[in-house]
Amino acid sequence: MPSFWEKLQVNGSEMDVYASVPEGTGPFPAVVVAQHASGVDKFIQDMADKLAGAGYAAVAPDLFHRITDEMVESTGKTKRDQLDDPLIIDDINATVDFLNGHSSIDSDRIGITGFCMGGRVTWLAAATNPVFKAAVPYYGGNIMVPWGSATQAPFAATCNIRCPVLFHFGEVDENPSQDDMVVLDAELNKFAVPHQFYTYPGANHAFMNPANPPRYQRAAAEMSWPRTLDFFGRHLSGARPSGYDGPPCE
Repeated sequence: MPSFWEKLQVNGSEMDVYASVPEGTGPFPAVVVAQHASGVDKFIQDMADKLAGAGYAAVAPDLFHRITDEMVESTGKTKRDQLDDPLIIDDINATVDFLNGHSSIDSDRIGITGFCMGGRVTWLAAATNPVFKAAVPYYGGNIMVPWGSATQAPFAATCNIRCPVLFHFGEVDENPSQDDMVVLDAELNKFAVPHQFYTYPGANHAFMNPANPPRYQRAAAEMSWPRTLDFFGRHLSGARPSGYDGPPCE
């Protein structure tokens, strides 16, 4: 199962992308993997590798590529706290363009998943790029909060989501909380977005990451991952139209 790093140009800036692909020539369905706050680290690379092992070309863009250590030191803000939603959208779109530019990728079968802040990015991406045929946020917090120069939160663009959503929540997570889950569920229902929500008893934020022992929960991880693969299997199994005709944005 080959894996490698690529460099993409995004608005004049160079972005590293980790890619893991199945054996063979394809064309393969693909999944964008949105990083957590630790970056495209071993956990994110492992998730991409697992997707490749399941038959998907998986790519994880480094959304921190514009933010230097000097910027963190001079501002006192973490890299995550310096992200900007419009630039995140540009990065995700550039990653999609990278996938579409390869003959080994089936551009009609692209999904997205993400963990922690990557779960938020997954919602944002699904609401701003109709290419995605399935979206799987893992414990994505701050969906109702805009980042950087954005004038609206990802939540406000829910009406533009044109793919089914599978969302994994930890029962004791505070961001997103169970109250947040109720609000997100109601908004997706409002715009007739097909979705499934799962809450894992006793699980906290970051329950998928074994490198975070205080929060990792093996039971939740082992329950949620097959559900994710089944979801992608159902929605990326063949060429599909861009979406469905839901209610228009208000």
